[in-house]
Amino acid sequence: MLISTENIIYQDESLIAVDKPVDLPVHKNDFMPADADYLTKLVGQLTGKAVFPVHRLDSKTSGVIVLAFSREVAGVLSKQFEQRQVSKSYLMLCKGVPGEGVFDKDVLIKKKKKRQSAKTAYKTIRSIETAICYKQEEHVSISLVMAKPETGRWHQLRQHFAMNRTDILGDTQHGDWTLNKIMTEATGIKRLLLHASSLELTHPVTNEKISLEAKLPEAYEIVLECLTAYQYPLV
Repeated sequence: MLISTENIIYQDESLIAVDKPVDLPVHKNDFMPADADYLTKLVGQLTGKAVFPVHRLDSKTSGVIVLAFSREVAGVLSKQFEQRQVSKSYLMLCKGVPGEGVFDKDVLIKKKKKRQSAKTAYKTIRSIETAICYKQEEHVSISLVMAKPETGRWHQLRQHFAMNRTDILGDTQHGDWTLNKIMTEATGIKRLLLHASSLELTHPVTNEKISLEAKLPEAYEIVLECLTAYQYPLV
């Protein structure tokens, strides 16, 4: 089973927060087989309750996600996300050393086929210089970065970091395919290194502030350790 009690970060009568595994969709869509696994189904089986999604988290992104046990609670929580009353933090491994600042370029909204305004604050936590060289890149740096999206657009973080040539590792849609291949060859890890690390919201019943955190996946440290000394020839 993809979800167990170890994934539960917080639970009460109204809601549950879980650490979502990578590559697990939040809910069912028309392109999935009838017996496919998805988060709301698995959490419902685990808790024996009806489960309602509150906000979005891409299937390729791991980390904190909140689900409600009633439509009413889901509605209250969804409004908090829509009105930007929830603080969200993500941790990622990306190419280069982004430093600290705010990305504010418009991003593409796939379904609407147009661009919309988006804002992402970011701060580099740790960087390493590797021996990786390819194309015009030499001694590629890799950074652990914390990002706080102020808006919630489609693939916002992935697009913002790609636009600024600090591609998130493992991003096969917007990122650096060559670097992704090198990472997998060196580490055996083949995933998007984007993790929803924390959420702060107001409880819909008690009105108390709740802080929710999901531990950084082991894959991050493996990549940092392996790529530090990895030799890849200039091509």
